[in-house]
Amino acid sequence: MRMKKFAALLAACALVLGAGGCSAARSLNHQEMAVSNTVTTGCSAKMKAEQSKMGIAWYRTSGEAKALYYQGYALGKMAVDQSLREKVKKKRAIVLDLDETVLDNGPYLSYMAQKGISFGDGWGQWVKKAEAGTLPGALEFLKYADAKGIDIYYISNRSETYLDATLKNLRKEGIPQATASHVLLRKDTASKEERRLSVERNHEIIALFGDNLTDFEKKFDNKEMEARNQDTVRFHAEFGRKFIVFPNPVYGDWDNGIPCS
Repeated sequence: MRMKKFAALLAACALVLGAGGCSAARSLNHQEMAVSNTVTTGCSAKMKAEQSKMGIAWYRTSGEAKALYYQGYALGKMAVDQSLREKVKKKRAIVLDLDETVLDNGPYLSYMAQKGISFGDGWGQWVKKAEAGTLPGALEFLKYADAKGIDIYYISNRSETYLDATLKNLRKEGIPQATASHVLLRKDTASKEERRLSVERNHEIIALFGDNLTDFEKKFDNKEMEARNQDTVRFHAEFGRKFIVFPNPVYGDWDNGIPCS
């Protein structure tokens, strides 16, 4: 019965958004540490792909997903406005993840679901197309922050080899401050801490935006599920204020401990 529900939701997803496919060439170069990780769970790539289908259907078709993005960026605007009423010692900055935070990789996710492959297959080809759209509320908020004189930094775990394609995509969508000095991609480590610190040297970071807890604080790096949940409680006062979290039921560090059925 559950498999029939998966199939029905995916069929609806394909009808609404199926036009945006991507290359079937294989690539394991996606760096968000997602469903291709089979070490901790014992899941095969096929099993993980099957598990992701319901999340993809919800992410691409639900009004709730869109509402959460609008809500998150409304909170971001509030954080900017609040900061502008206060005195800070350094120039203000905001820090955002890219994938499933600013950029919408929905066509690639649908391709993954339809082909029954794990996240990562065909990723490089999709990124090089530079065809990801923006998520609800993202562009409007970023233009607002830019107009208020806020420095904007995009810290993503896309490989630095995709910098040119990423800049092309951002500029095509009209994303402000899309320059090599403001788009900080992954070089040697998946941890974003060093890149955040590089921004903090000359800035007051007033808000961070992401779909993975590691987008916000180094204490979430390399943590098992129970520990990261405990740290979430520890940092509860930051969420909705300085830490703005977006939904991603498809991939991320959260699913590493989920067993396959």
